[in-house]
Amino acid sequence: MSRNESLFARAQKTIPGGVNSPVRAFRAVGGTPPFIVRGEGSRIWDADGREYLDYVGSWGPLVLGHADPDVVSAVREAAGRGLSFGAPTELEAEMAELLVRVVPGLGLVRLVSSGTEATMSALRLARGFTGRPRIIKFEGCYHGHADSLLVKAGSGALTLGNPSSAGVTAETAAHTLVLDYNDAAQLDAAFREQGDSIACVIVEPVAGNMNLIAPRRGFLERMRELCSRHGAVLIFDEVMTGFRVGLKGAQGLYGVQADLVTLGKVIGGGMPVGAFGGRRDIMEKIAPLGPVYQAGTLSGNPLAVAAGLATLRKLQAPGFYERLAATTRSLCDGLAAVAGEHGVAFSAQSVGGMFGLYFRSRPPASYAEVMQCDKDAFTRFFHAMLERGVYFAPSAYEAGFVSAAHSEADIAATIAAADAAFGSMS
Repeated sequence: MSRNESLFARAQKTIPGGVNSPVRAFRAVGGTPPFIVRGEGSRIWDADGREYLDYVGSWGPLVLGHADPDVVSAVREAAGRGLSFGAPTELEAEMAELLVRVVPGLGLVRLVSSGTEATMSALRLARGFTGRPRIIKFEGCYHGHADSLLVKAGSGALTLGNPSSAGVTAETAAHTLVLDYNDAAQLDAAFREQGDSIACVIVEPVAGNMNLIAPRRGFLERMRELCSRHGAVLIFDEVMTGFRVGLKGAQGLYGVQADLVTLGKVIGGGMPVGAFGGRRDIMEKIAPLGPVYQAGTLSGNPLAVAAGLATLRKLQAPGFYERLAATTRSLCDGLAAVAGEHGVAFSAQSVGGMFGLYFRSRPPASYAEVMQCDKDAFTRFFHAMLERGVYFAPSAYEAGFVSAAHSEADIAATIAAADAAFGSMS
């Protein structure tokens, strides 16, 4: 038995499924997950001593790569002063000032400990601000595991949602309307029929949890128009896209400003931090200024904030995002080219430092089109790449991530491995 297999068997005795987040269990692709012992730059090493080029990057936060020396140094320095205080620190104010300065539309911002906490709090705030009960989300978009967000579409386009997880009550799900991502006509109909009861629309402006789905031209713009017209709060969930697709996130990339924005991942530099912020008149409804309650013992943890600040400072270097986007495009273009040479139905696309791989001839634009991808082909490709030392997300329905640490040689090595992998499949 390998060390990875031994650790997985051990973990399953005391942890549900042997993992602390479901996708890590490899149930979607089969096999034993590698237990990671260290990372450096673009690479990780597992418990069996195998080295991989990593395109998961802790699911997005590590835009600088693993164990960036400046980030590690900042965390060590902060740890030497104490791990947590449950009291305000100057670093929290510095982080908030940076976010307000860089992210469009942030009048005030509140730090929390995770993206789930950020989106959960933003929804409560939107309901408290508007006095309305209902929210709109989109099929295939993931906003954390709060009850009202673990909801799938009902039997008709404009029926209220159904729970997608045991433990979520039908009464909770009944307040969530689930529409098709990229379908502006459904949005129009929803607001026409129920606009006076809709508190907010929450969206991943670039979807990353049903693989990477880019917004169609006009989709986000129409969303903004409808929310403004009907007095609903527009929430951009930029936990994944924030500081990933550009310095100003998807708002800056697409020129659409939300009322509230949720952040996570990159702003923690690999440590647990989240944030939500937006219009001052909305954020002033949060306690202690207003009646909407939110609190957290470890919110603004000094180690996590130190890691995030060290990361965000480096992202402001001239040309950083242009280089990151170019590297990511070269990966996608190279993979698509070698797949074509082997006659494999495959496509890829990228937005900033995020990318999607699809076993279909064209990139999908909706959840329904994602479901048309050849999942079995992805599973064979995933394992073929893993055997060749390339670690992609262990699911056909997750976006991938490139870091500043990925070199031209890394991309070339990945494409060469894919050439062999596609060859083994055809």
